[in-house]
Amino acid sequence: MINLELPKKMKAASNQAHQAAAQIFRPISRKYDLAEHERPVELDTMASLVEGLADAGQAASGATLGRGSDTKAPEGNVNGGNMSSLMNVIETCWGDVGLTLAIPYQGLGNSAIASVATDEQLERFGKVWASMAITEPGFGSDSAAVTTTAVLDGDEWVLNGEKIFVTAGERSTHIVVWASVDRSKGRAAIKSFVVPRDAPGLSVARLEHKLGIKASDTAVLLMEDCRIPRDNILGSPEVDTAKGFGGVMATFDNTRPLVAGMAVGVGRAALEELRRILTDAGIEISYDIPAVNQPAAAAAYLELESDWEAAQLLTIRAAWMADNKKPNSLEASMAKAKAGRMGTAVTLKAVELAGSFGYSERSLLEKWARDAKILDIFEGTQQIQQLIVARRVLGLSSAELK
Repeated sequence: MINLELPKKMKAASNQAHQAAAQIFRPISRKYDLAEHERPVELDTMASLVEGLADAGQAASGATLGRGSDTKAPEGNVNGGNMSSLMNVIETCWGDVGLTLAIPYQGLGNSAIASVATDEQLERFGKVWASMAITEPGFGSDSAAVTTTAVLDGDEWVLNGEKIFVTAGERSTHIVVWASVDRSKGRAAIKSFVVPRDAPGLSVARLEHKLGIKASDTAVLLMEDCRIPRDNILGSPEVDTAKGFGGVMATFDNTRPLVAGMAVGVGRAALEELRRILTDAGIEISYDIPAVNQPAAAAAYLELESDWEAAQLLTIRAAWMADNKKPNSLEASMAKAKAGRMGTAVTLKAVELAGSFGYSERSLLEKWARDAKILDIFEGTQQIQQLIVARRVLGLSSAELK
């Protein structure tokens, strides 16, 4: 039997995240949508709030992702960092996706650090603000096509390459960079490196103008003989061609449920607003009458809500598996695929059903539709997630199913 009730400790943090979304994010949501690239100064207080909650054990910082916790149900199930972060991100994205991605010290790169860092590295990097730099001008979803290089020179790694679409790439204090230590050995040589913002040779080439999530800076980063300490590599520097690059890919098992959670959050916001609009228009939504016997708008709403619930359950399962040390690559991709598609479908349909009001800037519905699109793209596109799911279900390798 699945128990979807949040533990008391986790519920308190989730409620606090919801209050932040309602009282901080929503009031400034339109402001930073219209003022792209301006730093949301109102979020500066969020850094100390999140750190305080993490230290008190009430919420997860990025460094706790994937490492479980001592918060256990009576049956022994772990409700750890992944579940805490998921519940929090659902609430903050109910407020605003872009502002969620702009919260200081809660970057996606923190998940990479948590996934593969040693205990000593966690001591050094556990409380940094780390963005993630994977994509390059020559590739998008094929993470194995990394061309950025890392060469060991004495006690330092020297990185060269260009990274694009780096979320929080200008504001973060550190960047987790994927680079190859030996391009002749293929994907097995791809490693992740923690690059401090002030590392010599690292620069921001430009900030992107985007369809949505405008409150979050999205940067192009250049590394030209960029030098970092030797022990800033996450995991072993040895190239194991038999193992491949599963270590760096394990990052996605943590981050994909979080991105799915973002879609669940913004999807719920759109559903709540749509229901209010329909109710004000005199359209009653009933759970006791078959949808075919209800007004078309009510039937459409019920379909959207069921789609949202399916995505929510898949996402919760993927995060729970990560906390309980169960292999969840399949479930993480299923959640990401379902939730990403749901977020786009729900928000766009909400705009449609709300008519001219939904398309105008009098409501946040049109903004949520623009914000939701990225959630079906980054951290692996819809097509890539379906490909991963197919490979896992059919038991085929990447060479056998492309």
